[in-house]
Formats: sequence, structure tokens, C-alpha cells
Amino acid sequence: MTTPELSDADYQRLAFATLSAVEKQCDAWLDQDVIDVDTHRSGGLLELAFPNGSKIILNTQPPLKELWLATRGGGFHFHWVGGQWVDTRDGQNLMDCLSHHASQQAGLALRFDLV
Repeated sequence: MTTPELSDADYQRLAFATLSAVEKQCDAWLDQDVIDVDTHRSGGLLELAFPNGSKIILNTQPPLKELWLATRGGGFHFHWVGGQWVDTRDGQNLMDCLSHHASQQAGLALRFDLV
């Protein structure tokens, strides 16, 4: 499902701001000694590697103007609606979904917020 009201430039800005916010949160957890989540970013792809060896991948999908999330618990597609990234299937917010799956994979409560 495309988001026609979102220009290519706006999509790029919002998508990359989201990747940066996720990366910044992981860096903060490392600084606060909460959890050591290694991040690796290559263009529009952000990989989170947890201490137990599991990974979460968040990547951009410019042709669809979506963000895709791959977790141990499944894959999800998000498009921009009403000022947030929303799952194309069930309407769940990206940060809620990411927080849930990161917490599951880390074995402790983690919360991502888009700021």
C-alpha cells in the first residue's frame, strides 16, 4: 500500500529520522549500561544485534514509501499515517511493535520512542 500524500523527500526525511532515533536509543542504552545492542547501519538498513545473537532489521522501502521490520517473531510493513508509522495489516504503531519484539529478544523491557 503506497502513501500518495507523502512526497519522496518527506518519506526520505521521515524514514531516516526514524532509523536515527532507533540507533540513538540503542546508543543511550549502551551508555546507561542497560543492554549492549550493537547497531550497524548501511544506507536505509539498520541492524540491531542483541547479546544472545538474535537480530532485528529495520529497513526502508522507498518504492512503497514503507519501513519494513524483521524480527524473530515475524516481519512487518509500516506506512506513514497521521504522523506515525503504522502497520499495514493491523494498524499497530512501529515503535510499539519494535519495543515489544526487542523486549522479547533481549529478555528485558525495552522501549523505543520516536522523538
